[in-house]
Amino acid sequence: MSDEYDLDSGPDPATFAAASAEPDIDEATDDPVSVVGVGPGNREYLTPRGERAIREADVLVGFTTVVELVEELTDADLLTCGYKDEAAALETFGERVAAGESGTAVAMGDPNHSGYQFVGKVQNAVEQSSTSPDSHTRRDAVERATPERPVRIVPGISSLQVAASRARIPMEDAEFVTLHKSGDLEDGVDRLARAVVEDGRHLLALPRPYDRMPGDLAELLLERGADPELEALVCERLTHDDERIHRFTLADLSAHAGGDGPEDTPFLDLVVLAVRQPV
Repeated sequence: MSDEYDLDSGPDPATFAAASAEPDIDEATDDPVSVVGVGPGNREYLTPRGERAIREADVLVGFTTVVELVEELTDADLLTCGYKDEAAALETFGERVAAGESGTAVAMGDPNHSGYQFVGKVQNAVEQSSTSPDSHTRRDAVERATPERPVRIVPGISSLQVAASRARIPMEDAEFVTLHKSGDLEDGVDRLARAVVEDGRHLLALPRPYDRMPGDLAELLLERGADPELEALVCERLTHDDERIHRFTLADLSAHAGGDGPEDTPFLDLVVLAVRQPV
């Protein structure tokens, strides 16, 4: 995968991340790079395995809000970023890993739920650095011989799982759709509409701030023929001290459609939409 990608035209790093299964990894000898899901924002939901990967890292990379959640657990050097400087932070991370350091990347929730774009970017940075002409020079500088480093996902608890619990929706009876990503969303929009309208399944959806928020999705479902009386739960900041569950019918929720900024919606960006079918 090239360092250059446009999420509107491709290639999508999520596709790169899902191109093949993880190789067999002996963590005692292979020293994989870990991509850790830290949970929905309450550290009580961080798994012990994820905490170990964070604690044992020499260098830790992730978005600032995610790193801040776990920084007290590690003595690693912290590479924090936002969307604008993400590529630079990951390039530095890849170089440090290629030089032989133990690396961990952290993501909110579970990387398997709406996190594959980040996984793909991490994997690309690691692979690009390990194959660059000066990677062996960097390793010699720290006097450590490092084989090509596999990337392993350490699953976390997703806000989707918490939302399913709050809404009492069995995961096997629900359709999960993430719109919380960059690039084109039409396939995801079609899939969530088909699940609710045609297949009669419960829905668990991650909206995208701020152009595909819960009100927008309710309006879309109604336009596609969904029952206006279906129960919709908007779950904000799950597991945080200020967690809130807003309960609507689809018709009532659709009143909050429109706009593309935080001032255009009453809901926060850390949000899950659950739509229940009658039982």
